[in-house]
Amino acid sequence: MSRTNISSGSEFEVEIGYSRAVVVDGWVMVSGTKGYKYGTGEISDNVAEQAEQALRNVDRALTQAGSCMADVVRVQYILPDRDDFPATGRC
Repeated sequence: MSRTNISSGSEFEVEIGYSRAVVVDGWVMVSGTKGYKYGTGEISDNVAEQAEQALRNVDRALTQAGSCMADVVRVQYILPDRDDFPATGRC
């Protein structure tokens, strides 16, 4: 079984041995991705902007793994305030 870890550069990956994505035998698993801009250390107060950034972060991890968003078969996310759903559903 082959395994490749994909890192985003987050300090937490080093501290707790976490990887943004893991590729195992051609399967890519992406986890723990949020709307954080890793290059600048910023996160928007706007939930739609956070959702858009989270998807960019997922896309970057998939690209590094040799995959793309078109290959995604399942998405699970946590949205603490149900009233924010309309804003994030457009992302």
